[in-house]
Amino acid sequence: MEIGEKIEKILETSEMTQRDLANKIGLDETILSRIIKGERNPKAEVLANIATALHVTTDYLLDVENSDEFDSKKEIRLIARNSSKLTKEDKKELMNILLS
Repeated sequence: MEIGEKIEKILETSEMTQRDLANKIGLDETILSRIIKGERNPKAEVLANIATALHVTTDYLLDVENSDEFDSKKEIRLIARNSSKLTKEDKKELMNILLS
């Protein structure tokens, strides 16, 4: 199941609208709509905010926790897209994880 499908499912069960979620996380409703439709990949910070607002983990939204096959392409794109925001310590920690 894709990120957007999971978000939609959670919104339905929680009786929250896309507008409610967008307002809660400080995101333009149009951008959230495009994420849900699969037309746009969320940045790591946005993904984290969505997960927090919906009371789930980012792993759940990325379908990492239930997958036997880890598709790192999505995660690599998220990291690369946000690498300029990483602190020196974050970069060291990431490298340690990757090299261990």
